[in-house]
Amino acid sequence: MTHQEVTDQPVTDRAMTPQEAPGCGCPAPGPSRRSLLRTAAAVGGLGLVTAAVSETATARYAFGAPGYTGDTLVVLSLRGGFDGLGAIVPAGDPDYLRLRPTIGLPAGSLLPLDGIFGLHPALAPLLPLWRSGALAAVHAVGQEEPSRSHFTAMAELERAAPGTSLRTGWLDRAVGLRARAGAFQATVVGSTSPNGALAGPAPELTMDSIDGFDLSGAWDDVQRAAWTRALQRMHAAAPVPVRQAAAGALEAVRTTRAVSATQKAPANGAVYPARSDLAAALRDVVRLIRAKVGLQVACVDFGDWDMHVDMGGPDGGRLHDHLDELARCLAAFATDLGAGLADVTLVTLSEFGRRASENGSGGADHGHGNAVLMLGGGVVGGTVHGRWPGLSAANLMDGDLAGTTDYRQLLAEVLVNRCGLASPAGVFPGLVPAPPGLVRARG
Repeated sequence: MTHQEVTDQPVTDRAMTPQEAPGCGCPAPGPSRRSLLRTAAAVGGLGLVTAAVSETATARYAFGAPGYTGDTLVVLSLRGGFDGLGAIVPAGDPDYLRLRPTIGLPAGSLLPLDGIFGLHPALAPLLPLWRSGALAAVHAVGQEEPSRSHFTAMAELERAAPGTSLRTGWLDRAVGLRARAGAFQATVVGSTSPNGALAGPAPELTMDSIDGFDLSGAWDDVQRAAWTRALQRMHAAAPVPVRQAAAGALEAVRTTRAVSATQKAPANGAVYPARSDLAAALRDVVRLIRAKVGLQVACVDFGDWDMHVDMGGPDGGRLHDHLDELARCLAAFATDLGAGLADVTLVTLSEFGRRASENGSGGADHGHGNAVLMLGGGVVGGTVHGRWPGLSAANLMDGDLAGTTDYRQLLAEVLVNRCGLASPAGVFPGLVPAPPGLVRARG
């Protein structure tokens, strides 16, 4: 049993407030056995550790079994409806500026890519990765059953099983194909609301950050040791799932404390943007990869892409500023990894794109087809993949860019070529594989 809201947690990086502790205002001496058992049972298998969540950026990690030799897959969810037409701009399409006379970017303002496409100038920090072949884009990506509802589109994107009654997420199914092993097989960082792609029987561990992950009320090593002994004694005779949950939570604390103590500064001169939740999340991904804790999948959220108004232009505005943060974070992530980027594949996903035509408020409403960015050592980079359908009225799908590449096809190719999956059938039921040639097979 997973993905249940936990309201009384034995392990958390949220400090108790004086109002929560009776009397002197110090943290309360600890939760009751009843609350510990209730929390442990709620996550079934390991333990759920939750923290305060940023509204725009969170990170989630899934750790595979020992012996995993595939890439670390980083799924960066651009929540709110990423404007692929504004990021990977089809300036050479004759209908583009007709549809976007105000917010459209002329070819002369763009960083040239290939064919009709140019890169939004705010994405300039990514240009070296593009030129080196580590970064690519896929345009006109969509879902089999598109929706303009945020909730419906994201739920279906993360479920990735259209036409079926499955309620698990595609990442849970992928992780579940390997043997469960240790507290870090599936970990969510930065949110009390787990990513729907991880919904299912595989247990999860959640945290806000590596450095903030600890036992509630354990303000020093003495208190931490006391709480650890108390938890072990309290669960010694508990049912196996409950006992495993407590043991897993304590294992996670020990591991993250060790990572926090030994890894501080980014490597290779990487400079992450200051005061960026996305930067903090991606930095923690690198730290966990470098610590060799067995990281198999990392899901990072970066929201606030729902830009119905004041999208802006090539030199400023909401889209420019958000793309600038995204680009600087990804560039720092790649630099920090250094040679380790060879064993990482990062994919961006969003629930839908924006409409091809601008609205009357300087923005664009919910659409369908979108652009996906792919970063990593195995990426066939330096090009825009996918079949471009065009923006003429006859080629639009109800006023939207048509999705000519099913997003599951690119994920299936990554899982098979980079993550060692024998067949995508167990992850994407009913999908007939048609690899789009986005990533090379591992040697």
